Amino acid sequence: MPIQYHIQSQEFHLYNDQVSYLIRVLENGQLGHLYYGARIPDEADHGYLVENTYRPMTTYVSPDDYSFSLSNVQQEYPPYGTSDYRHPAYEVKQANGSTVTNFTFEGYQIINGKPQLTGLPATYASSSHPATTLEIALVDQLTQVKMILSYSIFSDSPIIARNVRFENHGKETVTLTTAQSLSVDLPDADYEWVQFSGAWGRERHPHVTPLRPGLQAVDSLRGASSHMQNPFLILKRPQTTEMSGEAYAVSLVYSGNFLAQAEVNEYDVTRLQIGINPFHFAWQLTPGTNFQTPEALIAYTEKGLNDLSQSFHRLYNDCLVRGAWQHQVRPVLINNWEATYFDFTEEKLIAIAKQAKKLGIELFVLDDGWFGERMTETDGLGDWWPNPKRLPNGIAGLANQIHQLGLKFGLWFEPEMANRNSKLVRQHPDWLIQTPNRPQSQGRRQYVLDLAQPEVIDYLFDLIAKVLHDGQIDYVKWDMNRNMSEVYSLAYPANQQGEIFHRYILGVYQLYERLRQAFPKILFESCASGGGRFDAGMLYYAPQAWTSDDSDAIERLAIQGGTSYGYPLSSMGAHVSVTPNEQVGRLTPLNTRGNVAYFGDLGYELDITQMTPAELAQIKAQIEEYKRYRSVFQYGNFYRLTGLGQAKLINWLVVSQDQRIAILGNFKVLNDVNAPYRRLRIPGLKADFRYHVTEVKPAGKVNRGSFTGQELARLGLVISDASAGQTNETTDFYSRCFILEAE
Repeated sequence: MPIQYHIQSQEFHLYNDQVSYLIRVLENGQLGHLYYGARIPDEADHGYLVENTYRPMTTYVSPDDYSFSLSNVQQEYPPYGTSDYRHPAYEVKQANGSTVTNFTFEGYQIINGKPQLTGLPATYASSSHPATTLEIALVDQLTQVKMILSYSIFSDSPIIARNVRFENHGKETVTLTTAQSLSVDLPDADYEWVQFSGAWGRERHPHVTPLRPGLQAVDSLRGASSHMQNPFLILKRPQTTEMSGEAYAVSLVYSGNFLAQAEVNEYDVTRLQIGINPFHFAWQLTPGTNFQTPEALIAYTEKGLNDLSQSFHRLYNDCLVRGAWQHQVRPVLINNWEATYFDFTEEKLIAIAKQAKKLGIELFVLDDGWFGERMTETDGLGDWWPNPKRLPNGIAGLANQIHQLGLKFGLWFEPEMANRNSKLVRQHPDWLIQTPNRPQSQGRRQYVLDLAQPEVIDYLFDLIAKVLHDGQIDYVKWDMNRNMSEVYSLAYPANQQGEIFHRYILGVYQLYERLRQAFPKILFESCASGGGRFDAGMLYYAPQAWTSDDSDAIERLAIQGGTSYGYPLSSMGAHVSVTPNEQVGRLTPLNTRGNVAYFGDLGYELDITQMTPAELAQIKAQIEEYKRYRSVFQYGNFYRLTGLGQAKLINWLVVSQDQRIAILGNFKVLNDVNAPYRRLRIPGLKADFRYHVTEVKPAGKVNRGSFTGQELARLGLVISDASAGQTNETTDFYSRCFILEAE
């Protein structure tokens, strides 16, 4: 049994071969956190870890006891207001205005498996990845509100899944104003804080700072997880590298407003929390109802950041992504957007598709502009039926022609938004998010539909489902190009307006789930003006995501590299686009654009009908090479061989699960003159296998020798510039791709 309860000490021990997690019922009935880290033996009592002593300038739980204060102990799900002055994990506002509560231990149950969360994305157990769940019930006797803390541990992962459910068994309505999904108190503060921040076009760049006294936080108030911050962060020891050392990471399986923070108190205890952002959150918990927090995941490693990342990659691929595309290799696609923008005809689309088929591309995607009266971004959004001015044979007619070519066919949608100049808004102006008697902000001439209203979800489902059915659609790109403002729902009373941000995201999830259930074979790709909602919550519904609107290969090294800390390569849409690049104007070799896009779900976003024969031949060769190894690229073990903050020379490695194939991408961002000799140690291989090394170049393949896995791990692979063939071959933005195959 991977969860033990020791009755005398009232301690819970969750464990597997990799980690242990210890919880104890404290003397006042609340829960204390004792330990989370590398596996330790199961002992009956770890009470010595609860350190109580007199400290000046604090308060104490009991009137005659000057030792027990909640300020001094590590807690599992702490309150505020009863001797703890740190930020709380929850806050319950009662009818009299008080927020003081006293949730004490009532009981527990151990469940074989992992219960699903109603209406929310979450990881799940399977026969190949069994899990066991501990639910601890605590109750506030005065209000009769109960909280259920849930902990699920998988048999083969260092990651623990947590969530909290609040149930009102009392007679009065209370208001939940804070409800974090996870809180854990760590016994020291010797960590560096790693966040993944940026903006549109430069998402999820790693930023490392020392953990300091007080608060450090990232959050979003945009109604989406956002381009600017990501609901994933790492606490690592200062000496931890990609290949060694201790680190923790937390990830929120949620796509809306979030808060992730670490608070270091005066005794160097670190409180790590993640969950729904409490700003503008107020949930009415009426008698007989409950509130479920999103799931949060916490991971531990003592083997470095690559090991931490690989743990998340495995769990997400095996226990979060669902359905027909869970472990399928993703098709090579072409998207028409950067080839045509709004200026397309059916004939132009068919010409691109015919050329795509010759190159080995498998999926043709029609982007924005096919629906309603859509001719520019100002019109038609929300009217999900074919535009006859553009497509005289409709979506069904175009799809039939694409399918006859032997390609799959995909469509772009933006279900959550509408233009004012649309039939939808003219008929239902009350279906927009809007504050009464206040002006409405616009973004790209778009306004946000109120997906907190069930009838809006029904309307969108009926329209979209008809198009998907009539066109026999194989793929959907679900976009979201505008963040929320003036957040208010005309369908809800004043005392529920603090629920709308969350209800909106629940509506997004509901629409996704209904479409997934109705069309289980469709591959969904999430998008939010690029990478504005790239989070674990989305992966539950869409197994891949458009990583960024910035498709420049050099920018993508930082974007895809940063994304890889928390998310698998199989989730990253990675396209080869035109040069000079649209976003940064950079001229990058086609070889480098392809090599970077290999490390993800390969696609193309340029006008292949206007390319030279030499360029087309190179693209065809890229696709052939990618198809040969794409299961390795998408589902192998990924290693960043250059760590945080190293940007001049970047090396990525992916190794097949059976360790028979490895692929190395070597990227030189800026050239260096008379460069030093370079050898790169290759991890993840079988020591006694002999690997044949081939360099894949635009002009063909070059034999680079045969070496044992032990040699490659200890001596390394020579990647000096001279080994490229001649010392003056390398340039800025130069790259090399090496294939290592067991003989």
